Amino acid sequence: MAKSNLVKINKMIEEKVKGGYKRVEDTVTGSYKKIEDRVVDTYEKIEDKFVDNYLTEDGETIEEAKVRLKNKKK
Repeated sequence: MAKSNLVKINKMIEEKVKGGYKRVEDTVTGSYKKIEDRVVDTYEKIEDKFVDNYLTEDGETIEEAKVRLKNKKK
């Protein structure tokens, strides 16, 4: 009987630890993803502004300039 209770208590502890670990993991992963998305978005804005200011030709959009430059590179 005592062994049965001990097994139940150990199982409860195991589930609580797993749940706590999962919450920490989700929080860290979610925070990293938010930071990563923000960095990528900021980089893309800077890249678009640079292309617009220095690399576009008359009447050319940013996307057209990027395609032209990519094809020119090949």
